Amino acid sequence: MIHRLAEIDLKTKYGEFHEILFNDGKQDSFALVMGDISGEKDILCRVHSSCIFGHHFNSIECDCREQMEISQQLIQREGKGIVIWLEQEGKGNGHYALLKSTEFKKQGMSQPEAYEAAGFSKDARDFRVAAEILKELKVKSIRMLTNNPKKVETLTQHGIHVVGIEPTKL
Repeated sequence: MIHRLAEIDLKTKYGEFHEILFNDGKQDSFALVMGDISGEKDILCRVHSSCIFGHHFNSIECDCREQMEISQQLIQREGKGIVIWLEQEGKGNGHYALLKSTEFKKQGMSQPEAYEAAGFSKDARDFRVAAEILKELKVKSIRMLTNNPKKVETLTQHGIHVVGIEPTKL
């Protein structure tokens, strides 16, 4: 179960969003909301996991930062939407797993394969909290900004009506 902890308006280079901080008893997650989404249908939605390399160190070895920026731009164009940020570094395995997997990735493995070769799960992320946040925000249906079918599957299993999947391209 999630708890709404705090809210603020946040000016970004992609317009003004309303940030809502949630906690599920273990960790924080937050929603960046643009426009009035409560009770609305077909809302653009990006469920995004943290990435220290991409967001903090500006690494060019992943597209995490680019995916977030494109999602915010698409939401800005539409005038409303939501980005849900989940603290799930390293596909839910943590930053240590990401560091340990890099030698395998340099050998040509995909990131999921590299995690497994380093002794971790291909993808340990859990998108259940995102479904809880969407319910809390009373969104009726979403159009997902994703290329990950696991996100869509998990949200659907937890009662979120996903009416479409849209690529994060401008």
